[in-house]
Amino acid sequence: MNKDRNTQYNGQDGPLAGRIALVAGATRGAGRALAVELGRAGATVYVTGRTTRRHASEVGRTTETIEETAELVTAAGGTGIAVPTDHLDEDRVRALVERIDREQGRLDILVNDLWGGEHLLIGSVFGKKSWETPLADGLRILELGVRSHVITAALALPLLVRSDAPLHVEVTDGTAVSNRRYRENLYYDLAKNAPIRIAFGLGEELAEYGGMAVAVTPGFLRSEQMLAHFGVSEENWRDAVAQEPGFAIAESPHYLARAVAALAADPDRAARWNGKSTSSAELARAYGVRDTDGSRPDGWAYFEDVRYGGKDSSPDDYR
Repeated sequence: MNKDRNTQYNGQDGPLAGRIALVAGATRGAGRALAVELGRAGATVYVTGRTTRRHASEVGRTTETIEETAELVTAAGGTGIAVPTDHLDEDRVRALVERIDREQGRLDILVNDLWGGEHLLIGSVFGKKSWETPLADGLRILELGVRSHVITAALALPLLVRSDAPLHVEVTDGTAVSNRRYRENLYYDLAKNAPIRIAFGLGEELAEYGGMAVAVTPGFLRSEQMLAHFGVSEENWRDAVAQEPGFAIAESPHYLARAVAALAADPDRAARWNGKSTSSAELARAYGVRDTDGSRPDGWAYFEDVRYGGKDSSPDDYR
């Protein structure tokens, strides 16, 4: 499977036609792109999040909504269904799962991309010891990054195992290898390592049902929030390299999304990926996927070699 396969499917002729997916946390960033690329491959995708056209979540961004994500899924050729959901509210998650059951009778792909804690990191978390971090902020990070994942998995997995090939995807920041380094702050470290262990454990449990679980991570992600942080857009993102040289290795959200869609369409995926932690770059190499600009960036290799290892290399060497 090393052949380049940036195929632009037309929805119902795609390899995931007829499949039912739930992308939990699909308002923006990797979650939105994952929903769109699953739809492009033909899936019906339920997309959830807290920001709607009438209500903004604590993230405070109103420029991306869950309704817009569903429209993008449909425009890509799939069927997008927006269900506003706070995944820390067990009743809301139960209602979501019951709706999918009622309308579809099964769930084939569950993507846990829940987070929404970036606003807590700068100033409150990064650069501070755990005992210097406001406890309320630290616990909120664990709610957003761990508890929401556990609630969603616990309530959706009984429906997922009805599929003939259940796939559970945990989205996090960092692989098991890269996260052997301390992730800046205890709360953040716990939040970004927990999904890796969730995927490992669920891989053990889902194998009995012919299914699998995997933890995936983007590299240096050019999410809407990251672009806004540097004051650039997707069209002129390279202008931010002057502020952060490492941004030269940044990848679009569709890089990871294309790779996960390719994995989802792979009938032999479990033998290769079940219970494991992997990155957008590793999946891209395995499935012949490229980013929207035709490159194949490997942000984690760049940071390991250059930032931490002192290697004299250009970010362009890792694209």
